[in-house]
Amino acid sequence: MSVPTPPDTAREVRLVSRPQGWPTHDNFELADAPVPAPGPGQVLVRNLVMSVDPAMRGWMDERPSYRPPLELGKAMDGGAVGEVVASESDALRPGDVVLHYKGWRDYAVVDANQTVKVDPDAAPLGAYLGVLGMPGLTAYAGLLEVAQMREGDAVFVSGAAGAVGSLVGQIAKLRGASRVIGSAGSQDKVRFLTEELGFDAAFNYKDGPVREQLRAAAPDGIDVYFDNVGGDHLEAAISALHVHGRVAVCGMISQYNAETPSPAPRNLTQVVTKRLTLRGFLVTDHAQLQERFQREVGGWLRDGKIRYRETVVDGLENAVDAFLGMMRGENVGKMLVSIASR
Repeated sequence: MSVPTPPDTAREVRLVSRPQGWPTHDNFELADAPVPAPGPGQVLVRNLVMSVDPAMRGWMDERPSYRPPLELGKAMDGGAVGEVVASESDALRPGDVVLHYKGWRDYAVVDANQTVKVDPDAAPLGAYLGVLGMPGLTAYAGLLEVAQMREGDAVFVSGAAGAVGSLVGQIAKLRGASRVIGSAGSQDKVRFLTEELGFDAAFNYKDGPVREQLRAAAPDGIDVYFDNVGGDHLEAAISALHVHGRVAVCGMISQYNAETPSPAPRNLTQVVTKRLTLRGFLVTDHAQLQERFQREVGGWLRDGKIRYRETVVDGLENAVDAFLGMMRGENVGKMLVSIASR
């Protein structure tokens, strides 16, 4: 397969203003930029598929966080898989396919040591951004290492139809959970969880108070809560958790676009009386699990024990639509943007 010659200029999506509340198209621009040549130890990658993720919303704000905020007037960052078209590194050659974190553009110059070579014949490219990538490791590490899920535990996961939550529930079942409950934002997603992914119960959080729906779905309580949402979901989980229950706090998407502080769960005294453990985490804290994750989850995937879905939007020019749609919960599974084909 021949490698295409890069053009002189290519497109990139830039952040041009910081969102106040919900992001809008006015916060972004699609612009042309020169395609640079790679320097020593670098490669030029033609991006094929990229990821949009809830965490990106936090990167847009200028406030203390685990990473510097995205720079205004510069291309956005994010996970992507692409084909090396020029290399100044002995480790990679044109035609290699790599995972890296310079998405949101047609072409990216990346340090070779900041890429991971992937096999396009072993799995679809999108899988390296989903089930076999950051969301998969997030689910695996959060459930098993952070929440310390044990065989026989009852597990509740919010945002359960998303890229991370859908894997959390399946891993919990495969690791011997006694009951797995998920929340999602539509009846179609609820059916997806119970009929396709094997969740024992699921509910649409828009149908009524989360606490009441969780109590009905888990009348005997829960041992583990995997939190992607925060807010009323966290409050409901605290009420449902058994003594010595554990919470892995992965994200709080219900609060990412809030313009005023969200009230904390009103039942935090139960953290003391029940001796609960609430632990926030970043997937980068658990890189040491990568090999074990690839071996175990990769095996389940090959054996057909894990299922996943992707929602794919075509075209870099539609990347902002994909991001905003993901923030509104329009995706089932991983939200991806297809940029080019090999």
